[in-house]
Amino acid sequence: MFDVAADVTEGANSTTFVSERSWTQVERLVLVAVLVLEMVLGVIGNSLTLLVKIMCRDRFPCKYWVPFVSLTLSDLCSSLLLTSGSLLAILTKGQRSPWCEVVSLLKFVFITSSIGSIAILCVQRATGVAYTRSAVSHVMAMACPASWVTGVVFGSIPVVYHWIRYDQAEMLCAVFWMNSYSDMLVYILCTFSICIFLPFLLIISCSLVTAAGCGTSRDSDPDDLCSVTPLVVVFYLFCYTPFAVSELILLGSLDLSPAPYWIRTLSSVMSYLDCVLNPIIYSTNRDFREAGLALFWSTCRKSISLSDPVLTVMNRLEM
Repeated sequence: MFDVAADVTEGANSTTFVSERSWTQVERLVLVAVLVLEMVLGVIGNSLTLLVKIMCRDRFPCKYWVPFVSLTLSDLCSSLLLTSGSLLAILTKGQRSPWCEVVSLLKFVFITSSIGSIAILCVQRATGVAYTRSAVSHVMAMACPASWVTGVVFGSIPVVYHWIRYDQAEMLCAVFWMNSYSDMLVYILCTFSICIFLPFLLIISCSLVTAAGCGTSRDSDPDDLCSVTPLVVVFYLFCYTPFAVSELILLGSLDLSPAPYWIRTLSSVMSYLDCVLNPIIYSTNRDFREAGLALFWSTCRKSISLSDPVLTVMNRLEM
């Protein structure tokens, strides 16, 4: 997301970054194959998940609908827009403006909304606010849209100040810093403390509270969809570790040198992988899986009944 430009070349209608090295033919083919697989699985998996959550919500228990739907929307949009954007960037060797700036903004929005949704889910599961109808429950319901709005606000700042350049390593447009370490430090620290660090603290602290059996979470239904929350948290932290490492390396470099090439590439690939894994994690819940299979079976039966001729009237012929 954040990076440092070594040499920038801008055309009239494009924004291009000349990075440290170029992809070899083998590397390009491998990345294209991986991104195609992640895009197809992510779009199909999250579309089906969203369909089941909306159309079959009465067939399986789920106390915390809002963060689950928000997370699925974030994963679906990321697979549909960002993964496909990276794929096209590899094939066309760059991204043109204004799509370059739009992709950078969307990437920040989806990262902020996903970690915000997981943090809200962990808080609700640890405190059990969904059981009440107090003002706290309404605040928690509005927190998910607020995470999307926060991502839009902080992601728009680099676009407004023209800090966006294409990074071949990340396969997307990112924030680049030419000569101002102080501006970079202020912006990244403010952004991370509000959009990343605060949700991360909530995730860790609430997960520990839930694991220790404190609060109201100890009385929750084991068949509820929220039982998959620990898996969602573990795989999210695992997939976004390369991203966190690359940003820490950048913050620690006084000469504005970016993280190694392979770490930045791995951070993008792993973030897309998380969008693929979440639908698989949801399917580990038996009731959710059965609801999805029932929806698929009823849809197939309806299509068959509509396509086959049906005998409605029989007349008897007398000789």
